[in-house]
Amino acid sequence: MRQGVSERATGIALVLFIILAWFPLPAFPQSSPEKLADIKKLLIVSGISEQMSYMAQNIVNSYGKAVSLTYPKIPDTFWEEFNGLIEPRQKEELIDRVILVYDKHMSHKVVKELIKMFDTGFWKEWKEKMPLISREAGMIGSQWGQEITRAEAFGKKIDAMIDKYKLKKLNAQDEPEKKGQP
Repeated sequence: MRQGVSERATGIALVLFIILAWFPLPAFPQSSPEKLADIKKLLIVSGISEQMSYMAQNIVNSYGKAVSLTYPKIPDTFWEEFNGLIEPRQKEELIDRVILVYDKHMSHKVVKELIKMFDTGFWKEWKEKMPLISREAGMIGSQWGQEITRAEAFGKKIDAMIDKYKLKKLNAQDEPEKKGQP
């Protein structure tokens, strides 16, 4: 069967990457090929390009869950083909877009300094261990969230807030209007 890709995080850089990658980019003046090559190297040594591959796989996995709910009996060969839906060329297109974002916001000097910072044994160890740490911390956070939200005291607080803000009455008044709308 299909193998899931574990979720990984590299911190603020990845969050910024995700936010910036979704916005359309205006045309930028031509940068030097050296700067663009260094930005690509920065994405590699910082682990961001690897994270983009995980993002692509997570997109496919999300759709895969929907497919498997609809069609519970699926041969392994389907999943082999399915996991290749996002082609390497498409991943490169994403990298090229992200390079433009870095080019817009960072000088070549800063890019070179970041490469020096990320291209160290310390950062390499961090990149290797951070996914496991993130996964374990995420599981602890999920468990904690379930404990909090399943606690009787939490339910009572929610019920009190619903009463305090008269949410039942407020929402009951809106229902006749909703029924008449297409």
